Amino acid sequence: MAHYHQKLERNRELTVPEIKQIAGRAGRYGSKFPVGEVTCLDAEDLPLLHSSLKSPSPIIERAGLFPTFDLLSVYSRLHGTDFLHPILERFLDKAKLSPDYFIADCEDMLKVAAIVDELPLALHDKYVFCQSPVDVRDDISTQGLTQFAENYAKKGTVRLKEIFTPGTLRVPTTHNQLQELESVHKVLELYVWLSYRFDDSFPDRELAASQKSICSMLIEEYLERSGWQQQGQRRVLRTPRKLRREYDALQLRGYFREIDARSK
Repeated sequence: MAHYHQKLERNRELTVPEIKQIAGRAGRYGSKFPVGEVTCLDAEDLPLLHSSLKSPSPIIERAGLFPTFDLLSVYSRLHGTDFLHPILERFLDKAKLSPDYFIADCEDMLKVAAIVDELPLALHDKYVFCQSPVDVRDDISTQGLTQFAENYAKKGTVRLKEIFTPGTLRVPTTHNQLQELESVHKVLELYVWLSYRFDDSFPDRELAASQKSICSMLIEEYLERSGWQQQGQRRVLRTPRKLRREYDALQLRGYFREIDARSK
């Protein structure tokens, strides 16, 4: 049972804790689906799944710590700077922990800090952007974050239409188009996340959330049309179902116009 690791750029085997964590996402507490089910893409992985779920969880010997804003704020005042990247870099270099703890991976945070340090933002705002779920290995996702941060710094209000045009989403026809649509989904997800941290400054949460859902449907439609390519043999899925409410291209454009009108 393998997982594609972006940093390693190759597949690696999942550990027992990782399998348990993924399986634990099935179902949602407090919803009408509190109990979920988990399975594998390949039948030969099912015994490993079963044994992993029955295995005792390993004892956690060390815990990861992440620098909080309060710590970095104190460090900022002590060194007389509000540039987050050098503050964070120096903090990580100087931090001393007992053997029971380690500093969590802050590589992505440092990359975002280098971007937001170019903008006239308060230290706390920079920290929030660094906490966001941006995929720094995805150019479109990174560009989305940069545009959001720039518009926030200049205007204080970030409208979704300044970076994303409603009505332009389509079912992908190639793998490259699929990857691009996945990147757009990440940007929309990022906007929604930021809207909960900067409520008044990112006012198009409903529009972003609705289009994120459309992205998911279009991705699913592509996968159902294409089927799965596994070990050189094509697996034929069930007959592709139409998009929810049988949206065709014209209906999708009408849907986006309706959502766009609501956001004004």
